Amino acid sequence: MAVATDRILVIVTNAGEYEKVGYRTGLWLGELTHFYDYVTEHGYIVDIVDIASPAGGFVPIDPESLAHDVLADLGTDRRYRDREFMDLLDRTRSIGEIEVEDYDAIYFTGGHGVMFDFAGDDLGALTAAFHDSGRVVSAVCHGPVGLLNVPLESGAALIAGRRVTGFSWPEEEAAQRADAVPFSLQDELVKLGADYSMADEPFGPYVVTDGRLITGQNPASARGVAEAVVATLKGEQR
Repeated sequence: MAVATDRILVIVTNAGEYEKVGYRTGLWLGELTHFYDYVTEHGYIVDIVDIASPAGGFVPIDPESLAHDVLADLGTDRRYRDREFMDLLDRTRSIGEIEVEDYDAIYFTGGHGVMFDFAGDDLGALTAAFHDSGRVVSAVCHGPVGLLNVPLESGAALIAGRRVTGFSWPEEEAAQRADAVPFSLQDELVKLGADYSMADEPFGPYVVTDGRLITGQNPASARGVAEAVVATLKGEQR
């Protein structure tokens, strides 16, 4: 891998509603804050951790992620009250502005919004560039949608034959979103040849590391993904 930059690119959604049913969605806030807080506490300084989105600009927040019991988890409420932090989500950079060489890793946050804008060709090409240059690629919950359309230099799909996880269909049904989502993330990962696995219990923390590819199953896994990303990067920098 290239010389370490101590910078991590965080990708968030611009999509704010389910296309089929019209009610609100967006970024699951804790999947940003749990990751962001851990990596900044471990040497990835706040002002050099960048946030970008497919189109740039405003990032909608899934209202379900602002429920009292969810917001209190791992300090998400503190970040939600931090106007300077939340303002970052009003002015994200577009992926067209990103230079891969500026970063050590890419991290895809979740929230159902990503199902509508994370599988585009431009984001896929950016992700392939991260992978093909030896950088860490990571995602949590629905974030692995960003891994579905990633053709590598070899011509293979990024996740073909790789061990991964992501939001499961049983979790989708339990969340009462099975009729609203455009597809099953679990099924799409398997169709592309991924070795998919999940936690024994829905919504339990579960992280899978396959080399420099790191995925987490659900919101409870975001901190675990951060821990795995930092451990991988620190191990490579020794």
